[in-house]
Amino acid sequence: MAKLSNSNSILNNRFRHQVLATLTVCILTFSHGIGLGWLSPTLSKLQSDTTPLNFNVSVEDASWIGSLLGLGSVCGNLIIGFLQNKIGRKACIYVLAPPHICLWILIYFANSVEYLMIARFLGGLTGGGCYVVFPLFISEIADTNIRGTLATMLMLSVNTGILIGFIICTHVAYHIIPFCIVTLPVVYLLLAFVLPETPQHLLRKKRYADAEKSFYFYQMCNIKTKLNCRLNFDHLKSIIENINDEGSVAFKDFVTKDALKCFATAAVLLFVNQFSGIFAFVNYMSDIFSNSGSTMDPNTCTIIMGVVQIAGTYAATLLVDIFGRKILMLWSTGGMAVGLAAFGVFTHYAQTMDLSQYSFVPLLLMSFVSFIGNMGLIALTFVVLVEIFPSKIRPICASASMAILSLLVFAMLKIFPLYMDSFGISVTMWSCALVCATSYLYLFVFLKETKGKSMDTD
Repeated sequence: MAKLSNSNSILNNRFRHQVLATLTVCILTFSHGIGLGWLSPTLSKLQSDTTPLNFNVSVEDASWIGSLLGLGSVCGNLIIGFLQNKIGRKACIYVLAPPHICLWILIYFANSVEYLMIARFLGGLTGGGCYVVFPLFISEIADTNIRGTLATMLMLSVNTGILIGFIICTHVAYHIIPFCIVTLPVVYLLLAFVLPETPQHLLRKKRYADAEKSFYFYQMCNIKTKLNCRLNFDHLKSIIENINDEGSVAFKDFVTKDALKCFATAAVLLFVNQFSGIFAFVNYMSDIFSNSGSTMDPNTCTIIMGVVQIAGTYAATLLVDIFGRKILMLWSTGGMAVGLAAFGVFTHYAQTMDLSQYSFVPLLLMSFVSFIGNMGLIALTFVVLVEIFPSKIRPICASASMAILSLLVFAMLKIFPLYMDSFGISVTMWSCALVCATSYLYLFVFLKETKGKSMDTD
């Protein structure tokens, strides 16, 4: 009950439309998460003699199916990054649904490995676009006090989808899954129709009447608060007009001292986000447990990991607007470095010693890594990347960051299974631990706290 009375709680009535808008876009990220979770248990089936399709998937094919998500993400980043200021956030929200619908149609009708490759590419296209426009959309409609919580709900929905994907793809027949899941993006399209464009975008396009209506909608303005809303809207309007008066974005805006510091921090965040291995683990979780020395069922371990991911992301939604972004990122990178190093030690000795009585240890260690990684690195990277850049160059820099991240996704998903096959699971985990430890040191010194930062004036 105390939470309900808290004026900064997302359950406060004045934030209702902001929360509902966030939940609406989370339908697509939830469905995208199911697509991510679909891969790990399904690959095992497709590589077995009991494949549900009329062909088998080789290790090389599997690496391409996994990694094409990254190339699709690059295209989604670039396309949506270009369109979001041209046609607006709402139109981009609509554009993302059709390729996701095609993803499930291709999976259903797949009669060669190329169908699955194209499907994964389209899944990346949707995900890449989501990670560009959704954080920006939420940052523009959300109150400063709950912006972090609403933004982390995106990754919470993705991780929930991943868990559902793990479960249903392990226990439900192959062709039933796409037939059912394809309904989610359709529902998303219907609900997104009622969402207004963000007031900031409308103000930049000088559609002042529409901008005012949008502002009142997301701020839940009524007769009692109308005067205060009017003052706040006029303040926002003056800020946007001042930015417009400064002219279009120029090269000099990207080479200021503050901008260059932001680029360096963004580069570290992008690198550790992928080469910590935390995202690759999701896609190849069953293979990791198969090679870990544990005697537990790999698919059962994968489902448990899905639960842990949700717990970690949910912890981020509770803590991000209390402790801030920096402390959670430090807990995340530091904790992962320790957990991954320990995982590497266990798997190293499991190759020469009988550790069957400790078969629970890989699950325990990977659960710790997943929890602490999702609490910071996964949940907050997109939040911080949107918040750290100056407002004038933010849309361009955020889109470029997501495009670079998608290239790193492609590289990591392509390299990871080959690296693990060549060097073994122990060296792979120690390499990821080294990336986390190095990033921890950089973030400890250089990462600035962005909790409470104004998205319009800074």
